[in-house]
Amino acid sequence: MLKAGAAFANITPGKPYFLFGYPFVERISTGVNDCLFSAALYLTDGTESVIFITNDIIYVSKSIVSNVRKAVSELTGVPAGNIMIGATHTHSGPVTVDCAISANDPVVPPADPEYIRYLEQQIIHSACEAFRNAVPAKIGLTVADGTGIGTNRRTPDGPADLDIPVLVVKDLKDEWMACMLVCAMHPTVLHEDSTLYSGDFPAYAREILQKKVFGCECPVLHFTGASGNQSPRHVTTANTFAEAARIGEIIAEAVNKGIHPLVDTGIEFDISPKISCYRELVDLPRRVFPDVKWATSNRDRAFERFQSLKKASGNVREIRTAEVDWFGAEELLFLSGQAAKGALEEVYRTSLPAEIQMIRIGTWTFVSWPGEVFVEYALELKSKFSNTWLVTLTNGELQGYIVTEEAELKNYYEAANSLFHYSSGKVLLAKTIEMLKQK
Repeated sequence: MLKAGAAFANITPGKPYFLFGYPFVERISTGVNDCLFSAALYLTDGTESVIFITNDIIYVSKSIVSNVRKAVSELTGVPAGNIMIGATHTHSGPVTVDCAISANDPVVPPADPEYIRYLEQQIIHSACEAFRNAVPAKIGLTVADGTGIGTNRRTPDGPADLDIPVLVVKDLKDEWMACMLVCAMHPTVLHEDSTLYSGDFPAYAREILQKKVFGCECPVLHFTGASGNQSPRHVTTANTFAEAARIGEIIAEAVNKGIHPLVDTGIEFDISPKISCYRELVDLPRRVFPDVKWATSNRDRAFERFQSLKKASGNVREIRTAEVDWFGAEELLFLSGQAAKGALEEVYRTSLPAEIQMIRIGTWTFVSWPGEVFVEYALELKSKFSNTWLVTLTNGELQGYIVTEEAELKNYYEAANSLFHYSSGKVLLAKTIEMLKQK
């Protein structure tokens, strides 16, 4: 019989920190709009045990993952490789990883070791509490429709994945215990003018689900899907907390509609799903950076286009796209210089190898990759395997994006600051498909 436990812990900093996520913008926190949390879900079928953990931060480093896994495994007995640790990718939280491109941004400070220690302690606490809270339970699995939360970042009619896989847990008294969902959308409703700690729309989705759907403060785990080129930019009317709440409510309502058929039609939750976990480590091809002369000209062209659109275009979204393309060109120029000096070796050492983790629960499989992954890879994976969901920004980070060949050829912002060749996505996909066929 399935046993499950869930818990959460506050990871909000106790003092002001730089809010990380938008280049060349100095944002020091001035307060708290909503607390940042670490949420954990423990599941065991009596033979295999797993723990899912997600955190309201921008990245989890391989170092954080290693430290947390080691401690949690020692305290609970759950194998370290059976613990999935992710980030919601909020852009309204502290620095948690010293990114290579941040060295070119004079306003970005290094991650504070004091906060990282606190963060790790709280993540460990939430995981161990989830383990201790375990009771006989049952799970339901459904897919919610996230239409309205965002689109492809580059073009609104471009590739997107608005399916939101949802796993809900009840105890045998029919009390809600936890909800876990995977949303393939950047949590970037809040922008440079916001100086309050916030989980962005995932935090509002959690609050609304707890108040209006579950009727209790059961943990809600929000994982980030393949959202590298997905954004709410084209569906929001402003970069405000009210808009973040509106997007969060769309998600909460979609989840509510998705889980109600499980209850209303009398379909029983599964009390004995088989659980299994598999991992592989893979190397990824590094990017070949252009020479500094070309990168300088590219930066100048991007800046001129941005300035021209600011004067001539009334389309704020078009201007924003040009602005981030200029940011990317600045970062590409810096990375080209760093690569020429061999200064990126330490970054590659701490980022690689990349981990592919698969956790299978009944008929569903959650596949996790590090990095900000373009949605095309998730769509291809779904086309080949049913009930298979890609979770990203997990078990480490790749300090940027895993893009497509088109994005690299057209020098999109995401490709400009990527440290890895676009074929890295193909490497991850091929190995994942191989694992799925074998298991």
